[in-house]
Formats: sequence, C-alpha cells, structure tokens
Amino acid sequence: MTFTAIDFETATGFPHSACAVGIVTVNDGIITDKFYSLIQPPENEYWYRNIQVHGIRPQDTMNEKTFDSLFPTIQKLLYGRKIVAHNEVFDRNVLLKTMKYYGLYYDELEISNRWECTCRIYRAKGYKPANLKHCSQMNNIELHHHEALSDAVACAKLYLMK
Repeated sequence: MTFTAIDFETATGFPHSACAVGIVTVNDGIITDKFYSLIQPPENEYWYRNIQVHGIRPQDTMNEKTFDSLFPTIQKLLYGRKIVAHNEVFDRNVLLKTMKYYGLYYDELEISNRWECTCRIYRAKGYKPANLKHCSQMNNIELHHHEALSDAVACAKLYLMK
C-alpha cells in the first residue's frame, strides 16, 4: 500500500485558516516519511474555541511561514499520491480553500478530488463512534489528538489495518 495521510488544524472556523499540518508518507505499507509544520494563518487570527481544541496560539505561529511559503514542500509530499485523511471532507476542504485563498491551483497537485477516508471505512466496519480517538483506542494506536502529525500517523496506521 502506497499513499499519503494528511491532517490539518485550523485557527478559526474558516477552512482557509490552516495553522498546522501533519503529512505521513507510506510506501509499500511502511511509513517512510513524516512532516509537520505550524502555519501562520491569515492575519495570524485565532478563535478561542479552536485554541481550546488544539492548543495552538497566535504566539506559536507569528514567526512561522504562511501556507503559500510552505506550499512547495507540501506539494512535493502530495504530488500524484493517493491521499488519506480521517475526515477527508474536512481536510480536503482545508487544503482546497487554503490553496484558493493564496491563489494556488489544486489541479497542479495531480491528486484525486475525493480522498480515502478512514472515518468512513471504520464507520462501515461498525465502529461507533468512528472518530479518530475511538478508532485509535480500539486498535491500540497511540494518539495525541488534535496534534496534526499524531493524527496523520494514526490515520495512516488505521488505513494500513483496514
């Protein structure tokens, strides 16, 4: 199995407000690379509710790269790959909207418009709830929930176990 798992955290309720990304590369069933970066969201704006979820604050990202500056690295990791996310609708929307905000074109990634979704897969297997925390617990996968790299690693491991 060869794919890339991804997870975003957002600073606000707007999908173009990515403030962290975790990307895990899997080649032939083996995790071969892990990438994590904080991202300075537009105007470095945060909503209190989002901070409560992931713990990332404006002072954590005020000196970080914006998404467009980080994009060449992200593009290399995603280009032409099968993409997996635990809640693919959320993470795909964050990528799409953040790219659009910065004038970047999703088509240049040469990835599918629909990704694999471990939440959907595990819901179909009867998991209730099928959220990342529960699926990870049920499969003895270590998880520091809402830390983007930990979430991406857990997603990759769940996809490998499907």
